[in-house]
Amino acid sequence: MGETPERYSREETTAQRADRRWGELMQELRVTQTGVQVLVGFLFTVAFSNRFTELNGDERVLYLITLVLGASATAVLIAPVSFHRILFGQRMKPELVRATNLLTLLGLGLLMCTIAAALLLVFEFVLHGSVIAWLAAGVTAWFVLMWYLVPLWLRLRRNAEWEEDGRLLGAMRERVTASGDRHPVAGAEGNAAGGDRTAPGDKGP
Repeated sequence: MGETPERYSREETTAQRADRRWGELMQELRVTQTGVQVLVGFLFTVAFSNRFTELNGDERVLYLITLVLGASATAVLIAPVSFHRILFGQRMKPELVRATNLLTLLGLGLLMCTIAAALLLVFEFVLHGSVIAWLAAGVTAWFVLMWYLVPLWLRLRRNAEWEEDGRLLGAMRERVTASGDRHPVAGAEGNAAGGDRTAPGDKGP
């Protein structure tokens, strides 16, 4: 039987864990903040381009929705910086990490919606027909798959492996315990049998 893999863990204090997680979140936010700022900056310039007047009423509404989504994503993804400044020195790093984690997930969702709306706007301006909705839906589904479903699948699979490892380890411990319980009984039986064999000798001349 192969060795049971151990659960991945670190020996950290609560403060060390919070500091490490905060650093990891900051690295992730640098990537998303750059992306959303470039996208929103591009959206702002669209309104001042020469071809903006060619957009019809529905396309302009879609543009405004995209711009609002982009601005909302920017606000949410930059919010951890403000949180950190306001809570600085208050010994609330674990709470700050939990809040930043939720803000990052929300910001990624808003960024995904912004990209999907921007793609729909471009498709609407360049193409015509029902293919537009299918293209936008396909790209959005790809984002959902790569950003949410695959990581969730990996997390669920690892949790299932940990549960299976725990069951195997528990079964192995039960066998060891049961084996340890049987050995003393066997020793006692052997001593009893030995006593019976020596008894006649004790009664001899």
